Amino acid sequence: MKTYLKDTEATEQFGAKLWAELPSKCLIFLHGDLGAGKTTLVRGFLRAAGYTGAVKSPTYTLVEEYTVGGRKIFHFDLYRVADPEELEWIGIRDYFDQDCICFIEWPDMGKGFLPEPDRVISLVVDGLGRSIELGKTT
Repeated sequence: MKTYLKDTEATEQFGAKLWAELPSKCLIFLHGDLGAGKTTLVRGFLRAAGYTGAVKSPTYTLVEEYTVGGRKIFHFDLYRVADPEELEWIGIRDYFDQDCICFIEWPDMGKGFLPEPDRVISLVVDGLGRSIELGKTT
């Protein structure tokens, strides 16, 4: 399913819809170039969950953790991962063993160390907005 999102607000609204749809344990891969709206989508998801704090890209921290509405959410950004083996050093498998939702930006950087996702979401800048496509669901 491919959808056009006209602006940042529409991207956040799309993320908000995911809050109602995703199970409490889910792995989502987010694909898209820099500035495509991956973190914006996660922010919309978190706002729908009731989170009111700042939502920033975990580009430098690698992972941001949120607990909202009794659910645990992890937002990863693997853009700066030089070697996928680094994910073993941070104990990434321990995150996936929890009852949580994990969003992973730049999942290709973790190839070989990440399990298969439950959902794949691709964002592409399209004029002033972006196109979003939902992939695999299990």
